[in-house]
Amino acid sequence: MRLTDRARCILEQVESVSVPAGSYRPGYELVAEQILQLIAELELRPGDRMPTENELAAQLGSSRTMVREAVKILSAIGRVRAHKGRGLYVADDDGMLGSGRWGGFFHPTDLDHVYMLFEFRRVQETAASRLAATHATPGELRSIETAAETCRQGYLSGQATLFDRGDDDFHLGIAAASHNHFLVASVREARRLQRQSTVIGLHGTVGGHAAEAIEEHAAIYQAIRDGDAEAAAQATAVHLDKTLDDYRREIQRRVFG
Repeated sequence: MRLTDRARCILEQVESVSVPAGSYRPGYELVAEQILQLIAELELRPGDRMPTENELAAQLGSSRTMVREAVKILSAIGRVRAHKGRGLYVADDDGMLGSGRWGGFFHPTDLDHVYMLFEFRRVQETAASRLAATHATPGELRSIETAAETCRQGYLSGQATLFDRGDDDFHLGIAAASHNHFLVASVREARRLQRQSTVIGLHGTVGGHAAEAIEEHAAIYQAIRDGDAEAAAQATAVHLDKTLDDYRREIQRRVFG
């Protein structure tokens, strides 16, 4: 791919971004963020070809190894697609609500974006919990309870993957129990974007809020099981607010030292 003058100018701006003193974020995280910024600034759309790894390394003043690690992260979270022998491409839209459009403006390490995403989650998931308290079937209740237990076991055993799987199943299980397909799609997409922040900014760590999250899950489940719609919505709002506080503390600690 031959870079245009506009592209070179944007890459120079990306390269000039300074990192706060005391930051200890790994280089590949910074490169991944710079690549996302480049995609947005160049207004590349799903399916568009990107600069090669060599071109990115040269323009960002990084090593090809560092760029390759950043590309691996972006590929894992669905933002970049690598075709052997053909190069790098902006990942195609694969979401019911147009994840390509959402992902096009969402930056996983931008604190304002993370906060806005949590605001969106709060609206969607409190509504889902309220509806689940009214519509959940016995089978759906068992699925939510099982997911909460999986999350708890993941925390107790220190297995972040198990914790994350239980957490995903719990929130998506509640969305499914709302019996609203649009809520299911929006909750799934918002959690996909949140996972990008976790992978790039937090290395997938569980965070200091995990122990409280277990109790909060239990409160949400109990309210849904009891058919108390308002209590379910309130418990979900508390859970998401505390989860955001955990994200805020951890991201600020990592970015600002």
